[in-house]
Amino acid sequence: MGSVEQIEAAPKLDDVKLKQEPDEDDESELSPIEEVRLTVPNTDDPSLPVWTFRMWFLGLFSCALLSFLNQFFGYRSEPLTITQITVQVATLPIGKFMASTLPTTTFRIPGFGSRQFSLNPGPFNMKEHVLITIFANAGAAFGGGTAYAVGIVTIIKAFYGRKISFVASWLLIITTQQVK
Repeated sequence: MGSVEQIEAAPKLDDVKLKQEPDEDDESELSPIEEVRLTVPNTDDPSLPVWTFRMWFLGLFSCALLSFLNQFFGYRSEPLTITQITVQVATLPIGKFMASTLPTTTFRIPGFGSRQFSLNPGPFNMKEHVLITIFANAGAAFGGGTAYAVGIVTIIKAFYGRKISFVASWLLIITTQQVK
């Protein structure tokens, strides 16, 4: 154990600066948060694929799954909420697994000219992962819970014992959504 003077003289986390020599042009674009500066580059790599099959599949699946699970668990007396962080952690190994197993064959879509796409355009990257997290955030009902009209549909069915069609329920929920 050190003395009080040694502990007080020890450098604090804010005083410790890691060597990072940015260009003068990039200086204005650096994040003021040190952890962000050290982990995220402030330049873009346009060669990374973004709108990939993996991103759409994992993003839409995670959005639907989180929406369903949070609505399902929302009926409990102590509701369980699953956040997008869970999907963010889970989709990284799934995305890397998909990158290693999906075929790299290119396909042409009729009607789009010479445009080609591949189910596996390369390694799973950070841009895909960020977009999947955005999809998951939409499914996690980040606005404070599920749609208000779901409660109306539940009341109609559970308390009044009336039937309401799926189309009528869907239209009620969609038309009563608030934009925040």
